[in-house]
Amino acid sequence: MAILETATRNAAADAVVDLIDVGGAGTLVFQTATDAAVATLTFSATAFGAATGGVSTAASITSDTNATGGTAAQASFYSGGATKILEATVSTTGAEINLSSTTIGAGDTVSVSSLTVTMPAS
Repeated sequence: MAILETATRNAAADAVVDLIDVGGAGTLVFQTATDAAVATLTFSATAFGAATGGVSTAASITSDTNATGGTAAQASFYSGGATKILEATVSTTGAEINLSSTTIGAGDTVSVSSLTVTMPAS
C-alpha cells in the first residue's frame, strides 16, 4: 500500500480546499438525504489555511441565521462558482461532520465552530 509523505498530503489537502475559493466565497450546505438544502453557511473568502500534517483548518464560517430547516444527513462544500467540491456525512456522532442535533428548525441559526479537511497518509 502506498503511503503519502507529509508534503504530499499537505499539497493534496491544499489543492482540494483551494477549489472552494474559486469564484468567490464558497458555501457549506447541510442537506437532507435527498439533497434538499437545510442550512447554508458561507466560508471566508479564503476558506481554509495552509495544510499542516495533511490537515487544512477552516477560517471562520458565517452562520446561517435563517435556516430552511429539515434533517441534515450530509453536507456539501461548494465553490464560490457553485461547483460541488466534496460531500461529507452528517450525524451527531461518528460522522465526518458532527452536529449537536441533525434536526434543524425553519428559522434556526446553524453555526460551525471548527472544521478540518484531512488528507490521509494511505
